[in-house]
Amino acid sequence: MGIKKRHWGAPALVLLLATGCTSGGSDTSPQPTATPSGSVAAAQVCAHPGEGPAAAPAGAVTVDPAVVGDLTAKTKSSPPHTTFWLQSGTHKLEADRYAQVVPKEGDTYLGAPGAVLDGVKTNQYAFGGDAAGVTIRYLTVQGFNAPQNEGVVNHDSADGWVIEHATIRDNSGAGLMAGAHQQVRANCLQDNGQYGMNAYKSGAPVGGLVVEGNEITGNDTDQWEQRQPGCGCTGGVKFWAVNGADVRGNWVHDNRGPGLWADTNNNDFRIEDNVLEANDGAALIYETSYNAVIRNNTIRRNDVVEGRRSADRGDDFPYATVYLSESGGEPRIPARTDRIEIYGNVLEDNWSGITLWENADRFCNSPANTSSGDCTLLAKNTARCAQPAIATPPLHDDCRWKTQRVDIHGNRFVLHPSAVGCTVKCGRMAVLANYGTYPDWSPYKGQSVAEAITGGQQNRWHDNAYLGPWSFVAHDPSRTLDFGQWQGEPYQQDTGSTYQSQAGG
Repeated sequence: MGIKKRHWGAPALVLLLATGCTSGGSDTSPQPTATPSGSVAAAQVCAHPGEGPAAAPAGAVTVDPAVVGDLTAKTKSSPPHTTFWLQSGTHKLEADRYAQVVPKEGDTYLGAPGAVLDGVKTNQYAFGGDAAGVTIRYLTVQGFNAPQNEGVVNHDSADGWVIEHATIRDNSGAGLMAGAHQQVRANCLQDNGQYGMNAYKSGAPVGGLVVEGNEITGNDTDQWEQRQPGCGCTGGVKFWAVNGADVRGNWVHDNRGPGLWADTNNNDFRIEDNVLEANDGAALIYETSYNAVIRNNTIRRNDVVEGRRSADRGDDFPYATVYLSESGGEPRIPARTDRIEIYGNVLEDNWSGITLWENADRFCNSPANTSSGDCTLLAKNTARCAQPAIATPPLHDDCRWKTQRVDIHGNRFVLHPSAVGCTVKCGRMAVLANYGTYPDWSPYKGQSVAEAITGGQQNRWHDNAYLGPWSFVAHDPSRTLDFGQWQGEPYQQDTGSTYQSQAGG
């Protein structure tokens, strides 16, 4: 499921001193954040988890932690729509890696104060199966050993699950999978081996997903990106082919990769009122996807680890804290907006700002398309994206994901170089593409994609406030601009914006 991030090609070799980086090695991670920076409200769930009922609700089946496998056995013997109350203590499943609980439709699982379901690194999954409408509340789920790209809770991505006030921590793989119309609220998703949550369902898009008021922290403890370089398989939450998601009021921090990553044919996202903080990678990646509103988020101290690492190796690519890769607004795909709107956000002391990127060589049926053979939502049939048809409309337009119709306004960008530990190759805004070269039959060779993303696809910054020594990159990494050049011809960006180079630091 993971895909590689495609960046600019051969980097120039430069010394660390040339980057202006002043602290730490590239492998140094920031210290975990105990509380969100500043006074912004955030979901501090992990330190203050909710407590479930101290006594069994009327009609509930009581589950005894002293009886190994009691939860599985009572689930099997009870009818659908049963409520199970797990007593305080540590509950265990049978000592078999496939001894997971398989709920029936409408089952509810409630944890008493201190109720823990522990996989003791023997069981792979906690809850699986295809039953719809399952609810899990006030339960800690830990110690399960799911394989890469698989999840512990809702392993089979069944629809309509509600997971609330749960703590899902210290598992391998993803702590949680997601099905359609799933609600994930007020949970602690902490220190899981790969993802806090993996929103993916084989064979069908996930729709109507709500992720609200969760603390998502410390995930990717197995550091998959280092084990499989370029896998694109890490982060706090990964979304794949999700059509309709509301991601709001979460505190996403100190994850070893990106905070939130929407990857391949996602559409109709609202990402709002979150605190995205101190993630090693970008706060948000929106990749080969469509139509989103990203607003009123507080975004601090992200991408410092990965940004510094790229600078150390001499990479000129403008790594960003909000990274839009081959993603844009598309009116032909139904959503609550036909653009990508980024407004009302505060971005402070991140490695850089917002990068809009398009890989000229990445399109349907190209060997450079790392999205596992997927095609766009407009073309769908990958095989049609070939010569001679791809050279002319409609396939010339529809066979590639486009970074287009992106509207960035009313944001506050603050940079204190001393806080980031860098004075060069950080603090950048960018809109760019590479020179198209591959494959031989590509109709997108040369500068055409770079010229389109820079001047022809309605990508616009305006009415923003910049505090600190920001610079700007347009067309390709070699074109670094000051604020006046960025506002002037031919780019004409950031009309109505203010710039105070000394105010940030």
